[in-house]
Amino acid sequence: MTTEALAGQVHEIHFNRGSVATQEYARRFQNRRPDDIGPAAYDWLSRGLIESIINFIQRATDGDFTLKGAFYEFQWPAVLKELRAAKGRGAAVDIVFDDIENESGPYTKNEDAIAACQLKSATTPRTNGTLMHNKFLVLSKKGVPQAVLFGSTNLTENGLFGHANLSHVVENTEIASKYLKFYEKLRTDPETSLNSGYKEWTIDQTPAPATDYVDGMAPVFSPRANLDALDWYGELAGGAQKALFMTFAFGMNETFRAVYGKNDSILRFGLMEKEWNGRNKEAQIAAIRALQARPNVVIAIGNRIALNNFDQWLKELDRITDHVNVRWVHLKFMLVDPLSDDPIVITGSANFSDASTKTNDENMLVIKGNKRVADIYFGEYMRLYSHYAFREAVDIFLKRNPGAKPEDMKQGFLIEDRDWTADYFEPNDRNARMARREYFGA
Repeated sequence: MTTEALAGQVHEIHFNRGSVATQEYARRFQNRRPDDIGPAAYDWLSRGLIESIINFIQRATDGDFTLKGAFYEFQWPAVLKELRAAKGRGAAVDIVFDDIENESGPYTKNEDAIAACQLKSATTPRTNGTLMHNKFLVLSKKGVPQAVLFGSTNLTENGLFGHANLSHVVENTEIASKYLKFYEKLRTDPETSLNSGYKEWTIDQTPAPATDYVDGMAPVFSPRANLDALDWYGELAGGAQKALFMTFAFGMNETFRAVYGKNDSILRFGLMEKEWNGRNKEAQIAAIRALQARPNVVIAIGNRIALNNFDQWLKELDRITDHVNVRWVHLKFMLVDPLSDDPIVITGSANFSDASTKTNDENMLVIKGNKRVADIYFGEYMRLYSHYAFREAVDIFLKRNPGAKPEDMKQGFLIEDRDWTADYFEPNDRNARMARREYFGA
């Protein structure tokens, strides 16, 4: 059995290890913090993520090339220094960065990192709007866009090495051109008010639903004047014939709670950082609990198992936005019928939320009919799910057993007195075992 080559394809996708690596990390590095170990620990945690970003930048070998893009958190020295090196080779480099002065924004750290790496002449501050949440970079040669790198990864310690993230490179001139046009708009630092025309511009450039696909791909840019993109994602999610898999970094929007609550037999997985976001916390948690009780819904929620220095390190890393600590799931992607002949993958920087649609600068890419891309995302999804489902089981055990420690949960889930396969033939099993058997077993 062989695996696919990562490079040399239209799509190159890299996921870091994230907190899934906790136990192996503790064994491999003698339970010492990454910032104590140094490069060896960071390289292992990256799992090719930061290397893919640096390799992309290094393709700009001389003055024939340009690197233009936009980043929310633009701070990790290795990446900034690599951009400076590209500029030194003669490439034209310009990065729009979030410089919006608000309580939770990264503007001060961005400015400090840019100054430390002497990269000011290759950056453009974005000062208008609420959140410039993009993370993308376009490579052009002799004025022709060649490829675009995008994804969920902020250029910070946590983004690259801590919580789960990805980078995705698309080698397609038309798609790269669309992203370059978005960069050019962002570089003008457009106002985001209703009368500015900016939100109408993003709709005009990237209509939702898409009216035109390029090799099965259609980008979607935000902010938008309405919820057309979110509504479209909801329609695609609700149209799953066999299964739906989604990540939720900041709660589950009501659009998708309605999809997960449909009375049918479609298998639906959710991977969540936490059950709520913003107001009405208890009501949101209750809604997720009701969905988890459905016989065709499986939702795993991030949790800390404070047994080692890696989890402690994650706990201490910086806030991301809106006073919400993201330590586990920062990915933003949806998989509709990933094992079918016509899968749909939606991926990028935007959370599936109202704010990411109508307020923030964001980018997403809808990819239809590409089984290779769906396979890569699906394999990673199940890797993450297996880990977070266990973490949630530990959390449930601790809540049911006050005073217990995580290591006390040893063989509590081992079935010894009956047939362990019985639940997989029980239509009303609350862990969706029958729905999983029918989908994965086909």
